[in-house]
Formats: sequence, structure tokens, C-alpha cells
Amino acid sequence: MRSTGAPSAFMRRALGVGALLLLAACGNEAELSRAETTGPNPRIPEPGDGLFPVVDIARARGWSGGRTPSPAPGLAVQAYADGLDHPRWLYVLPNGDVLVAETNAPERPESGGGIKGWIVQLFQKWAGAGVPSANRITLLRDADGDGVAEYRTAFLEGLNSPFGMALVGNDFYVANTDAILRFPYRGGETRISAPGEKVTDLPAGPINRHWTRNVIASRDGTRLYATVGSNSNVAENGLDKEERRAAILEIDPKAGQSRLFASGLRNPNGMDWEPETGILWTVVNERDELGSDLVPDYLTSVKEGGFYGWPFSYWGRHVDARVSPPRPDLVARAIVPDYALGNHVAPLGLVFSKGTLLPENFRSGAFIGQHGSWNRTPRSGYNVVFVRFVAGHPAGEPADVLTGFVDEEKDEAFGRPVDVAIDRRGALLVADDVGNTVWRVAPVAPAR
Repeated sequence: MRSTGAPSAFMRRALGVGALLLLAACGNEAELSRAETTGPNPRIPEPGDGLFPVVDIARARGWSGGRTPSPAPGLAVQAYADGLDHPRWLYVLPNGDVLVAETNAPERPESGGGIKGWIVQLFQKWAGAGVPSANRITLLRDADGDGVAEYRTAFLEGLNSPFGMALVGNDFYVANTDAILRFPYRGGETRISAPGEKVTDLPAGPINRHWTRNVIASRDGTRLYATVGSNSNVAENGLDKEERRAAILEIDPKAGQSRLFASGLRNPNGMDWEPETGILWTVVNERDELGSDLVPDYLTSVKEGGFYGWPFSYWGRHVDARVSPPRPDLVARAIVPDYALGNHVAPLGLVFSKGTLLPENFRSGAFIGQHGSWNRTPRSGYNVVFVRFVAGHPAGEPADVLTGFVDEEKDEAFGRPVDVAIDRRGALLVADDVGNTVWRVAPVAPAR
């Protein structure tokens, strides 16, 4: 057959990927140190041109040969449960059972259009995020207290990209990507078969760029708080697609009504109540494609009615010129976050320390699971860190708790940490969605 001279679709895609990788390899390398990019006053340089984004992803490999992450001195790590299916989020029930959401992105028919969308999907598969969602919550039980769950069962199935979970009395709430559901729960049961009742819809739709939805209950159980990430990087899909997104919603579970509690938070995920002040805190993934040294992801207290800048500005009043039309009125009231975690570290899980099992230096502060960067050279994140709190506020630099998730020589990721939780005995649990494992971190056993 005579050639038309036009390249095939495969060739066009291959050439596009090759060009992107070549250009990404020439992207700017980070110049700022960890100390300059963390804490309450990070250095905010001028943005890069953003023409070709930096792309540096560790290819998903998984754990083998008895390897584990590397714990901080004084700590030991073991697999609480392995062989899971993309475990993302954790919840510890009052009886000590651990629930894990085995989940991934839902079908998003408008999220992968064009060559850029195809390339994004390719990189997601490369990073281990291209697997179908199991749409399941699994129950793990360690009855003999040895730090390993010897019993597991499907607790809830047939969900829609489930993520956050919360128990209030006998009501068990699940945050699907598109709604909060309520299920009846009795203490100790290992499976819920009753159909869920919809409490309220959550923003979703055919793009649904940031699909994860966390949920947490107020201390008195009368309100729920749900995270909803943005539908884009910097509103490039149109501001009309960002209605009630990049926000934390407050929900009345009895009435099924919700309202904006805080906004301008590009992609909030983990939430917890600071134990000394009772204030809600969250971790937020900030915007991409401004260079390796921008923008700091952060940990912040959440102020009712507060606006945190997205998409019009970042770290307070630093204007993002890519967004049109500008909103100087909103920029003027943008809240500066409390604490920078570093550029592109991708913080997801957040839990405040509880109890006295862990060493003294990990007893007053916040544990944060950092999923790891794609838009920075060298890579950042891919670890679990601890931020010390003094009098209700973060202090000092983040301290490493778990590292060793990346084989730097082979440029491969053994795992990627997501959520963190404290089990009933006071140990730290870490969900690892590439390693398909829940890790348990506890003090080193004393020598006999």
C-alpha cells in the first residue's frame, strides 16, 4: 500500500512522548535547600516560564526480597498487611480494627483528551496510578497484638472511588468521589451489607481532576467536613468548572446540606483536629508547572470562611499570572498558610500524634504522608515526615520518619506513602499504594 507520508497515530504519540521527555530532561533543577522551602517563611522565588514542565517520576516497582522502608532511629517498621489492591486511606475503629480504602480514580471521560491527556495517562501508569479502582473498603484485624493483621475481609464493596471514612456513634460515613454515604455499623462487625444512604452530593463530573474526597467529623459529631480538590491545575478548564471545588465543605449530616467552610485550597486531603487547641488542620497540594522551586505544598490551620489563594495567587499574595481574569480583590485577602512542607512533595495523609508508645520526639506534632513529586528535579517527597508542634503551632524543620521508598540508582519506586493513622496501641500506620502494603511503625523492641 502506498504511503501517504503522514505519520501513524502511534508514531505521533511516540514522537510526542519523546519530545516531552527530552524537553523535561532539560527542565530547571531545584536550587533551594530543604531548609529554604519548609517552615513558616519559605523562600518564594520568581516563577519559571512554564513552557515545558519538569517531569521526573520514579517508575513504580513494588517491594520484594524482604525490603522495607527505612525508619528513623529508635523506630522499627513491619508490614501490617500486604498484597492489597492500591491501598490509599485508613481509618481505625474503636475496637482496634483497621479499615483501608482500596481505591483509585473513577472513569473520567473528559480528563484525558488530546496528546497532553494521553501523556498524563502514560505517566500515571508509569507511577503506578493507572490501575482500576477496587472500590472496596477492607477490614484488617490484629487479634493477637503482634503488629501483623492475621485476619482480613471485605468490609464494604461496590463503592465509587471511596476515600475518607468517619464513624459517629452507629453511623459510618464514606466519602465516595461524588457523594457522602451513611451506613449502619455495630461495634465489632466485620462486614456491612446494608445499602448506603446518600447524605449529600459532592462535586465530581466528567473531568474530576482531583477525585479524592476525605471526610472527618467534628468532635461533637454534629458536622462533617469534606475535602474537594480543584478540577484543574490553575483553572485552565474554566472557572465555571470549579464550583464548590478547591475547598473544604461543612456538612450537616441530618439535613444533608453543605456549605463552603474554606476555599482557595487547590487540593486538600488529610485533615485532623489539633489536640491542644481543637482547631482543624489540613495538608494541601499546591499548583504545578512553575518550576522545581515553586510552589510550596503546605500544612495549615483552617479558618472558617478563609480563602487561601487558589487559583489567583499562592503563598498569600504571590499572583499567578496564568489565571485570567485576575481577581486582585481575592488576592488581597488570601491567607498565608501556616507551614510549608517543601515544593511538590504531595502531602496526602495527616494525623496528630496520640499516646505515649512512640519515642518522645514523635509525641507532640503531626505525621504527614508525602506521596512524592512528578514536577521537580531532583524528586521530593516519597516519605513520611513529622512536624513538631509547640503550643498548638508547628515548629522547626520536618523530621523524616520513613524513607527509602525510591531506589535512586534504578530510578524506581518501591512504594509511595499516602495516608497515615495511629492504631489503638499508639503505633503509626502508613498506607502505601504502590507497594500495596500497610506499614506499621513502632519503637524498636528492647534487647533481651
